[in-house]
Amino acid sequence: MTSALVLLNPFAGGGRAAKLEEAIRTRIRTDHPGARLVATAHTEEALSLIEESEEHARIVLVGGDGTVNRMLPALVRRERSVGLVPLGTGNDVARAIGVHAMPWPDALAHAISAPAVAIDAGVVTLGDREVPFLSSCTCGFDSSVALRALRGPRWLRGRSRYVLATLRELVALRHWSLVVHCEGQALRAGAALFASALNTPTFGSGIPAQPAARIDDGQLDLLIAGRVERLGAMALLPRLLRGRHLDDARVHSQRATAIEIDAAPDVPVAVDGEYLGCAAHVLIDVLPASLHIVRGHGAA
Repeated sequence: MTSALVLLNPFAGGGRAAKLEEAIRTRIRTDHPGARLVATAHTEEALSLIEESEEHARIVLVGGDGTVNRMLPALVRRERSVGLVPLGTGNDVARAIGVHAMPWPDALAHAISAPAVAIDAGVVTLGDREVPFLSSCTCGFDSSVALRALRGPRWLRGRSRYVLATLRELVALRHWSLVVHCEGQALRAGAALFASALNTPTFGSGIPAQPAARIDDGQLDLLIAGRVERLGAMALLPRLLRGRHLDDARVHSQRATAIEIDAAPDVPVAVDGEYLGCAAHVLIDVLPASLHIVRGHGAA
């Protein structure tokens, strides 16, 4: 790799990435002279840098799932290869590609120099708005949790942040009437706690929602939870955290390439932990082999 553009999100990990900026800059200067580091707090600036990057430049993102998600439109459109230094709060993409446990200097060197392979992405359509995602698109309870996690205490990181948000959302437990189609065929209809499409085995900072999901199989893994009362949801949560929820009769799993959801009332939607708002009609599609990314040895 002769050139790399390293984009650092200073807000990633509750500000942890910003604290490492000088150390990362020094490491690039001494070990990776073909790379250029830019720390940018503005999404528009980072997207412009990707758009203007050399055709064969590697884009290395220093951050977490939110950082990756905000850069996806330009990365997919410009067909840039991507490396990831996981310094975010969730890091489910990093888990799926096998770099989550790497110390940042090793992850940086790997992201800059290792070969990239093709993986899938997804896209959700809300009216005339299309938003790509790499880890998950959630509708319902999970999205409300994502919003609470984004608004949660800055000092709380990782899974603990999501568990606290989940417990708070349980207090205000809601259901939605969802009609779900897969590949144009009716799948389920009725009250539901959530309907989420995963491209990675985990979401919410390592929660194994779909342990068998693959990021390169050309499919998304749909997970639906029907009506679950508060005590039942609290009992289901520990099983979800251990990946033992799929045998519950209230939980349905289905692999699909195209998902359509109609909701009443409007259902909250989030992608990669980023809250998008509420919608009555949601379309979710897979984008097979649409991104080239550097994977580690522990990739799912």
